[in-house]
Amino acid sequence: MTAEEYYQLGNEYRRKGDWQQALNNYLEAIALDPESPAAQAKEMLDDILNYYHKDYYNP
Repeated sequence: MTAEEYYQLGNEYRRKGDWQQALNNYLEAIALDPESPAAQAKEMLDDILNYYHKDYYNP
């Protein structure tokens, strides 16, 4: 799969509320292309998880 495909798949999981799968796909996209929009999406997801799930998520 390409970085764009991983990014899009991550977006689908994020919309479903499956944070872990979204994060995994964003990380795959970033590994393939560090300039991918997945990098910004991962930062936003990190912020969301840090705010709403302080005890659940510790990077």
